[in-house]
Amino acid sequence: MTDLPSRLIDLTATQAVAALRSRKVSPAELVEASAARIAAVEPTVNALPILCLERARAQAGGIGAGDGPGWLGGLPVSVKDLDEVAGVRHTMGGSVLFEDVVSKVSSPMVQVLEGNGGIPVGKSNSPEFGFNASTINALHGPTRNPYDPRLTVGGSSGGAAASVATGEVWLATGSDLGSSIRLPAAFCGVVGLRPSPGRVPRGRRGMPFSTLPVLGPIARTVADVALGMEAMVGELWSDPLSLPSAPGMFSAAVAAPVGPKLVAWSADLGVSPVDPEIAAICAAAVARFAEAGVAVEEACPDLGEAVEVFHAIRGVNHLAAFDPLVAAEGPRVIPEIHESLARARQVPIERFAWAERERAAMFGRLMDFFETHDVLVCPAAIMKPFPAEWRRVDRLGNHQFDSYIDWIAITFAISLLGVPVLSLPVGFTQEGLPVGIQIIGRPRADAAVLAAGAVLEQVIGAKGRLPVTPRAAA
Repeated sequence: MTDLPSRLIDLTATQAVAALRSRKVSPAELVEASAARIAAVEPTVNALPILCLERARAQAGGIGAGDGPGWLGGLPVSVKDLDEVAGVRHTMGGSVLFEDVVSKVSSPMVQVLEGNGGIPVGKSNSPEFGFNASTINALHGPTRNPYDPRLTVGGSSGGAAASVATGEVWLATGSDLGSSIRLPAAFCGVVGLRPSPGRVPRGRRGMPFSTLPVLGPIARTVADVALGMEAMVGELWSDPLSLPSAPGMFSAAVAAPVGPKLVAWSADLGVSPVDPEIAAICAAAVARFAEAGVAVEEACPDLGEAVEVFHAIRGVNHLAAFDPLVAAEGPRVIPEIHESLARARQVPIERFAWAERERAAMFGRLMDFFETHDVLVCPAAIMKPFPAEWRRVDRLGNHQFDSYIDWIAITFAISLLGVPVLSLPVGFTQEGLPVGIQIIGRPRADAAVLAAGAVLEQVIGAKGRLPVTPRAAA
C-alpha cells in the first residue's frame, strides 16, 4: 500500500494495521476517523449506544511499539456489551437490571485484545443477556440494518456487525451461542467467525464447561477476521476449555489459502425451511468454488433431531444460569428467559439424557461425514431481515415455528457440535439485502475454515470490503 485513501474508514483492518506499523497513520488519527464516522451514522443505526471515546483517545496516545501477528498497533474496535471494558458502562445488552453498572476490570478477552494494541471506542448493542436473535432491548432500543434501517441486523451481536459494516470500527468482538455472530454478519454483509470452543478466552461467569457460547471476531474481509483472531486468542488457565494457538496460524491460512478438495452443500441441513431466494443465491455462490478447482456436491449428515436436542441442552444451561436471577427479579427479567425456563422445567430428566445421547450421535455422524468432505456449507440465515422492532419470528411462509428461537435452527444445529463456522457474505437479494453462507469445518480446524472462506472470497469478491453508508444517512 503506497497511498492512503481519502477516507481512512475505507481501509480494511489489515491495511489499517499495516499503515499503523509503517507509521503512515497514527492511532490518534484512526480514533478520530472512527469518532467522526460514529457521529455520522450512529443516529441511523444505533450500533454503539455506549461510547468511550475519551478513554480511546488517551489509550491512543500511549500505544508504543509492538510485534507479533496479533499486534493491532492502535486499531479502533468495538466490544459487545456482554463483555466488560474497565471504566465503561456494562449493561449486559441493555438490561434494566444493569443500567448503572460500570466495569471495574476488563474481561479476559478484552485484556488480550487491548494487550495486542486494540483500542475500544464503544460497546456494541445486544439484546438483553444476548438472549434473542434480534438486537433490541429496553435501554437502548433496536439496532438498524445499514442496508435498510427499517430492518433488523439479527442478533445477538447485531451492534457489532453494524459497527463494522458502516465503518465505525475496523474490527468488532462478538459472541455466539445459537447464531449470534453468524446471523448478524449475514444480515449486515460482513464476515464473522464462530471459533472452536476454547480458542478465545472467556470470563469467569456463566457456564464455564459449556461448549455452546464462544467469543469471536467480526470484520469486513476474511483476512480481517483472521487478524482479529490473532489479536483475541490466548490460552487462559482459568478457562477450563482454553486451547493453545500457534502465533500466526490464522493469518497464514488466508495469506496463501489452500482450498478444500470437496465441499458439501446443503440448503437447509434438514432442520429448517429456507426462503427459496436465499437458498438460490447461496447455492449459486457455493457452485463457484469450482472456479478455484474445488469439487462441490449436495450432501449432509443426519442432523434431524437438532432442534429438540438444542432446546433440552440449552434449557438445562438456562436453568442453571438464570433461575436465581428470575427468582430474585421476576418480571424485570425479559419474557424470553421466562419462556425458556418454563419449557426446560417441563422436560423430564430422561429427555435430557436422550438429548445428550443424540448430540453425541449427531457429532459422530458429522465426524464420519468429514472423513470424505472437507467442509459443509449452508445458508447463514433462512430469511431476509425483518422489521427492527420485532423481537421474534413466528412464521416463514406456511411454516409455523414452535419456539421464538426455532427460526435460527440452521445455525444452532451446528453450535451443538463444537466445530468452527465462518459466516461469509456471498450476494444480495433483489431488494439489495445481504445474503451469507456458513462454512463449517472439522473440530479445531479454524484455520482451514478461514482458508476455505478466503478461496471463495477470491472468486466472488469481498462483498463487505467497503463500509456501507446507511440509506437514511446517505
